[in-house]
Amino acid sequence: MSVIPVKSIAVTGAHGKAGRAAVAEFLAHGYEVRACDIAGPVGRNSELGAPTMRVDLTDYGQALQFLSGADAVVHLANIPEPGMFPPAETLNRNTAMNHNVFLAAQALGLARVVWASSETTLGLPFADDGGTLRYAPVDEAHFPHPSSTYALSKVLGEAAAAQFAAWSGIPFVGLRLTNIFTEAEYVRVPGFWSDPMSRAWNLWGYVDSRDVGAACRNAIEADSTGSENLIIAAADTVMDRPSAELLDEFFPGLERRRDVSGHETLLAIDAARRVIGYAPAHTWRDSVG
Repeated sequence: MSVIPVKSIAVTGAHGKAGRAAVAEFLAHGYEVRACDIAGPVGRNSELGAPTMRVDLTDYGQALQFLSGADAVVHLANIPEPGMFPPAETLNRNTAMNHNVFLAAQALGLARVVWASSETTLGLPFADDGGTLRYAPVDEAHFPHPSSTYALSKVLGEAAAAQFAAWSGIPFVGLRLTNIFTEAEYVRVPGFWSDPMSRAWNLWGYVDSRDVGAACRNAIEADSTGSENLIIAAADTVMDRPSAELLDEFFPGLERRRDVSGHETLLAIDAARRVIGYAPAHTWRDSVG
């Protein structure tokens, strides 16, 4: 568990895939949870099972008020992907939300900050000619290579987190989340197999929403210091073909930092296993016949 006891968790972006999974995970493990989002049902008895508020985190005062009384924060609220909004809006809103949550956490002396960074900081999307892909499996050192203002907002968030951690002594953990799937969405997976290039943009990676929730709890309970940024992915890919075979065909000549076996993920999760004890327990292979 954390060096500083944590009982009360504030979860932002609680109505998203990651947020719902995080709320469920913390409640299942006996934590007190308060939740917020910019949209979706709110109230003391919300559908999430935790008191839920409507909070605009681009406003520092609202961020400070929401976090007051919590021991730690799991910050998952952001525009979730490139292309949803104009580039300037994505950069401005995500950066404001991240900075306000980090500032409020410092002002309140929270025990820990866990937040959603992104796999896009590593250079996604990877082009069919290699693009910004330098080697595989991709690990935390394959950074920073943002190709959108969305990715840049996450890079800036990681830089800010390092400074806030140094100033405050609060441990920060950024989760570089890959493409999140719920169990119900696994019916889509076989549709990828006839066109592997359609999923080469992130080396065929994915992560189960339940494992994202577990990663959030792992990061809260870990005995880490400073600011850590970790890739969070499933242990396998979405493909029915071996990972090494896919690399041979679609990224010929690419440097291999180590051998990969079977359907092993090409978004390395070794650091997440080591630093926070992340152990993905779910795969589409258990749901798709």
